[in-house]
Amino acid sequence: MSQELSGKVVAITGAASGIGLACAKAYVEAGARVFLVDRAVDQLERVCGELGETAIPLVVDLLDPQSIETMMPAILAKAGQLDVFHANAGSYVGGFLLDSHPDEWDRMLTLNVNAVFRTVHAVLPHMVERKTGDVIVTSSVAGHEPIQWEPIYTASKNATYAFVHTVRRQFAQHGIRVGAVSPGPVLTALVQDWPKENLDKAIAAGNLMDPKEIADAVMFMLTRPRTVTIRDIVILPAGFDV
Repeated sequence: MSQELSGKVVAITGAASGIGLACAKAYVEAGARVFLVDRAVDQLERVCGELGETAIPLVVDLLDPQSIETMMPAILAKAGQLDVFHANAGSYVGGFLLDSHPDEWDRMLTLNVNAVFRTVHAVLPHMVERKTGDVIVTSSVAGHEPIQWEPIYTASKNATYAFVHTVRRQFAQHGIRVGAVSPGPVLTALVQDWPKENLDKAIAAGNLMDPKEIADAVMFMLTRPRTVTIRDIVILPAGFDV
């Protein structure tokens, strides 16, 4: 029997736009109470107002470890439990290596790697205590294949890939499922940082997916019976070749 999300409590980072917002909408539509975690205060308030009373804005700066420490206590204070945590927030630096600056890499690595590690670490004790839970991480096809024009981004997603599957093995015994959804190019703000030539080619070829496609894949992962773990989903535009 499929697992239902109705009545569950879900938290998702990077929820104010893009893949995060598409997934948050899907969770709300499935009947969950959803914490939208982001640092964009005005945008959070607006989208939660549109989604209704089961969408709860939670302002957290994922670049700040002290701010991350406030996330789980705030969720428990308002909802008393957490059934699903989706570490979705991320950023992008691509192009020729010498055209970007190490300071840009540091910010991206903090968000793509450290913030994922810290937020997952923050939610796991609660899930272990309850002996149930789901952790989903938004990764990238770059975590599976080295993408030539994305050396630092690819490195960040390889770190995420290793983290997801080691944590999955450690916590399966506690009834916790851990998996990653790994999209190819998606039409979000992140691709605006692509080299213009690559972006123009992708748009012309129809090689950018709608964020809703990723949300549908994540919903499939979360609604499998608890006897089943979807450890990876790689989802690509039909014409995208890696």
